[in-house]
Amino acid sequence: HRSRIAHPAVRRGWLEQGPGPTDRRGSDEFVAVSWDELIELLAGELRRVKDTHGNRAIFGGSYGWSAPGRFHHAQSQVHRFLKQFGGYTASRYSYSLGATGVVMPHVVGTHWKLFARATNWDIIARSTDLMVCFGGVPVKNTGANDGGTSDHPTRSALDDLRARGGKIVSISPIADDIHGEAERITPIPGTDVAVMLGLAYVLATEGLADRAFLDRYCVGYDVFERYLLGDTDGLPKTPEWAASIARVDARVLRDLARRMAAGRTLVCVTWSLQRVRHGEQAPWMGVTLAAMLGRIGLPGAGFGHGYGSMNEPGLAPVPYPLPTLFQGNNPVDDVIPVAAIADMLLHPGEPYDLDGERRTFPDIRLVYWAGGNPFHHHQDLGRLRRALTRPDTIVVHDPYWTPMAKHADIVVPSTTSLEREDLACTRNDALMVAMHPVAPRHAQARDDYDVFAALSRRLGFGERFTENRTSAQWVRHLYEQWQRFVHADGGDAPDYDEFLARGHVAMRTEDDLVLFSEFRSDPDKNPLTTPSGRIEIFSETIAGFGYDDCAGHPRWYEPEEWLGGERAATFPLHLIANQPATRFHSQLDHGAVSQASKVRGREPIRLHPDDAASRGIADGDAVRVFNDRGACLAGAVLDDGLLPGVVQLATGAWYDPLDPADPNSMCVHGNVNVLTPDVGTSRLSRGCTGQHVLVEVERFDGTLPPIRAYDPPVVLERRPQDSG
Repeated sequence: HRSRIAHPAVRRGWLEQGPGPTDRRGSDEFVAVSWDELIELLAGELRRVKDTHGNRAIFGGSYGWSAPGRFHHAQSQVHRFLKQFGGYTASRYSYSLGATGVVMPHVVGTHWKLFARATNWDIIARSTDLMVCFGGVPVKNTGANDGGTSDHPTRSALDDLRARGGKIVSISPIADDIHGEAERITPIPGTDVAVMLGLAYVLATEGLADRAFLDRYCVGYDVFERYLLGDTDGLPKTPEWAASIARVDARVLRDLARRMAAGRTLVCVTWSLQRVRHGEQAPWMGVTLAAMLGRIGLPGAGFGHGYGSMNEPGLAPVPYPLPTLFQGNNPVDDVIPVAAIADMLLHPGEPYDLDGERRTFPDIRLVYWAGGNPFHHHQDLGRLRRALTRPDTIVVHDPYWTPMAKHADIVVPSTTSLEREDLACTRNDALMVAMHPVAPRHAQARDDYDVFAALSRRLGFGERFTENRTSAQWVRHLYEQWQRFVHADGGDAPDYDEFLARGHVAMRTEDDLVLFSEFRSDPDKNPLTTPSGRIEIFSETIAGFGYDDCAGHPRWYEPEEWLGGERAATFPLHLIANQPATRFHSQLDHGAVSQASKVRGREPIRLHPDDAASRGIADGDAVRVFNDRGACLAGAVLDDGLLPGVVQLATGAWYDPLDPADPNSMCVHGNVNVLTPDVGTSRLSRGCTGQHVLVEVERFDGTLPPIRAYDPPVVLERRPQDSG
């Protein structure tokens, strides 16, 4: 594809004028260089920044996914290299789970176990009476997992639950957030916490809350209940109160609460609900609601986080470590939440809060990015582009001319997973798979490992980085390390050569897991790793931070971007920016499947027919989607499965500004992040808030500009007299 990067390249302005802040990133020409010259330039710039500004001035910004394999995982490679170079400023948490990653350890003592050791789907299928799904169970997301996936049980488990007589309630403004038949409750977006509070009020006031469970397994319920009943703020959180906020029927909420108390109910909260302002509240309130029902730790009941968000929750985990490239320790202790990248670049030296700590943004001079595309993940792309003008140098490893590669100074052409040998596996899947190369390396593309090996040799620590192994030897070494864990577990795994010939090997998994079952059986012998050892409905720790946007217990905070606020008078449609069904994040947006979904070459936006009709929009029209942050073009698709007033535009369309030199230029392709606000969830976690945004939509009657998202920039050949 024309978007593949064929050879090493350096931005012309950087090559001619040297490193430094510039607004030419994203619109400048590039110059093709040899591999030897690239290694020399890059090693020299790394050494300059380290000697002049220190290692904390280097941001190791990799945010690569794990599908490329256990060894060639871009994050592991770049972080191992930078740690051995002396360290770097790192990022913490993720765009997907920024709020949950901070708040859940305070509430239930863990984060990763909520997914990796979630109640198995087969248990849910045969034990759950009522599955109440805030955000639905969006099956479109379950084609992927962190490192590969071979089993996809979600659809069949939901079908089996219904066939047995179990019921499913999907609480979402989008009909296809659930597979198969389900009851639907359609609150306006951003009001799920209010709905949960209305349900909790019924449990508390009708004698349906399990007081014995709350006393034995939880702390702080009494503090929360005073808020729930209105004792602390004079506002009882009745179903009528919730209904006035969420625009649902209060009678429906009362009936649902009673049904939830009558059987084995599983309260589910998707990851999407914490990708909003005050995103900590939805999962915290979901745990609280489940605790009030008293069935946490029982088969088919309790709390679930992320069913349908990825193909991990509900799948049985592998009980031993997986092959992992050792990265070592980072000598630099500077760290930022990953969604604060633009804040860090724009405000060096300024203080910020994170999980009870007062930190200071470092002064970043070099951004080193390998794997990932922040123009997919990050919000307010105009602001991000202005932030990317600040560093002296941006280095990007990528197989493709993504928007991030086009904003780089030094571009390193990487191979894809189809061109390498590796191991594929994940902690919630039974198969270890041999990844054989099925295509030759494209042009001058190199494995990231080979690039870092050359750089480390040039910088004086080559043997320490490579340990005298080629990439093929490393893959064999990782497999044989893993093989020892299997043997220690009493299992059997073939030797490496036999594994390659066979193509895969099955691993033992821990089946029939129930989340928090050990804790329920004996909370004294199996305490949670919270300060109290119990579920913290009220957290003294969080309360002690004194944050005005995240109190010590779950509560309702009115969002800025919602249909009940003043902003909706100007931008009256609530846009949900969820994951695409035709690609993985922004990966392969240029591929046939994603391209087939486009409307007039643009990313499709779904509108309710009533909203379209009032704006003179027909199915298949090009439309302009806009607010006061920016605008993009999209293609209209009418869908009566949406709540009126709600539109849906998936993330991941490659950013394509009409004027590449203007940070505020309209994206002609439909990248939703020109619209979304770049603000954190709260002072507690500063997580991503890119799921919701208010917009207006109008028919676009002008001449449609061409799509240039997949075109490479101008790359000049280096003339012999230019070298040296």
